[in-house]
Amino acid sequence: MSDMKLSELIKRSRQIRNRYHELELMHHGSEWTVEEDALAFLTDAGLVGRLTMSQQGRWPKSNTTPELEHKLGECVWWLTVLADRMNIDIADALELFLSKTEALLKE
Repeated sequence: MSDMKLSELIKRSRQIRNRYHELELMHHGSEWTVEEDALAFLTDAGLVGRLTMSQQGRWPKSNTTPELEHKLGECVWWLTVLADRMNIDIADALELFLSKTEALLKE
């Protein structure tokens, strides 16, 4: 199990997304928009739901854990990419969410 730092996650995510942008330009003549990236994330998030149902025995498909692991990782990657493309520091956003939620749950 890896204890990758958030800064490394952000750097590697950016590098992978930049490579995909190159492929989009090569194959389609333009890069995906932020909105298209968000839609791709939502598609993968939906697949996480379906794969979770399958892994938990609530949907008829077997041995979905490897696919589920991949899609969970891909969703984290997409969130990192989306934040980066919208000039939002994902580490700050996560810290803000965690601190706010912890404070709310202490009440």
